[in-house]
Amino acid sequence: MNNLTNTVNTHRSKHVSRRGVLAGGIVAGVSSALGLSAVTAQPLLAQKAQKKDSTGNAANDIKILNTALYYEHQAIWAYGVAASKLSSTAVGKAVLALGLANQADHKTHRDTLQSVIMSLGGTPVRTEAQYDLSTYLNGKEGGLDSDVNIAKLALALEVDAAIAYGQEAAKLKTPALITAGASIATAEASHATAIRAAFIALGVNIKTVPAAFVSAETRSQWILKV
Repeated sequence: MNNLTNTVNTHRSKHVSRRGVLAGGIVAGVSSALGLSAVTAQPLLAQKAQKKDSTGNAANDIKILNTALYYEHQAIWAYGVAASKLSSTAVGKAVLALGLANQADHKTHRDTLQSVIMSLGGTPVRTEAQYDLSTYLNGKEGGLDSDVNIAKLALALEVDAAIAYGQEAAKLKTPALITAGASIATAEASHATAIRAAFIALGVNIKTVPAAFVSAETRSQWILKV
């Protein structure tokens, strides 16, 4: 991907919505995929839910989980793009290490979502060749031109992921999946907090946790503009 700016501007996905992002991020801090691992350990749970379903609950959950899976694919792709743009400086290497840890989380989310969707009788969405980040770039909520701006972009993506997972989890019908979605929202919020902590370590005067909630109403307090 030699001309990344053109790529993200010309390959716009109809699925992209800033407030609707269910997952994503380029660089983040905590390497722990919470919640959905419990569903993986009990694959029959989703199958039983499907057998008992007579009201379209499985179809509802499959749709929501496939949207989440789309953004997990996007996140994994984005990590690879960011890695190629980071410098070889100490800051760049630190950002890369954080990014690889978080990418591992997203791969765990991806694998588990695919498994659960299939257990519910659905077909997991496939990864695409490229994804759109222009909403964030145009809004100056990060960039791909420096290590610091990549971290800011990651922060915005992780904040939106935390918000969206929390909102969408409430729409799921299977109790275990609701718990799992809420747990991932917590993990995404932890990623955002870790990014802010990294900025503080670099001497930026901000709060690690700027608000009591991670929500659409407090979003502007969490992100850092370019």
